[in-house]
Amino acid sequence: MVTLKSENQIELMRESCRIVKETLDFVGKNIRAGMTTKQVDELVYRYITSCGAYPSELGYQGYPASSCVSVNEVVVHGIPSDRVILDGDIVSVDITAEKNGYHGDACRTFLIGNVSEDKKRLVKVTEECFFKAVEGLREGTPLFDIGYAVQTHAEANGYGVVRALTGHGIGKEMHEDPSVPNYGKKGTGMRLKAGMTICIEPMINMGTYKVTFDRSDGWTVRTADSKPAAHYENTVLIKEDGVEILTL
Repeated sequence: MVTLKSENQIELMRESCRIVKETLDFVGKNIRAGMTTKQVDELVYRYITSCGAYPSELGYQGYPASSCVSVNEVVVHGIPSDRVILDGDIVSVDITAEKNGYHGDACRTFLIGNVSEDKKRLVKVTEECFFKAVEGLREGTPLFDIGYAVQTHAEANGYGVVRALTGHGIGKEMHEDPSVPNYGKKGTGMRLKAGMTICIEPMINMGTYKVTFDRSDGWTVRTADSKPAAHYENTVLIKEDGVEILTL
């Protein structure tokens, strides 16, 4: 069931989303080659809790960390560990924070040191996919126009669009209806309504769109061909005349 947020609820979400944005800024200033992904997760935990918020991912369905830290071929849900981040890696850090009963969610893919031009382009196009998706977005827009915009831009650049995972609604719960795919047919799907809050999150692969799920840890999702992937996400409020990107 899709829930529309009141002005008061939206104001509470703005606070959670501000914390998410600031946390990612903090990570971006401190992440570097030689750190472990667990040390990145410690930065996330420290900043979110210092703001009086809670890292929503910690304990979610048994997830053992405060963030998902996904390196190179890991698309999403990389569990922080002793894996050392190397010069030339790209690292996606996906976080959710809860304060006053409402969640904010966003992801950035960071360039570590001397990154290849191919990887830089992948990260750039993935971010562009998000902004293509919110162009003209407003009350009344068909839901799958979002995925159509992402898919069209990614595939025009020769990339694969992950289908096995989607964006989602967000509010009192980290994951709410509706699912927000990164592919779709223009002009189809439910009509968006003012007061909806959704996470739009292009997950774009350098090669095939296909992914594998790690059965040993139950979380890690990798590209099927082991080529790099990038991820860019924001929490977005649908308005009558446009959108507000709450995590920017």
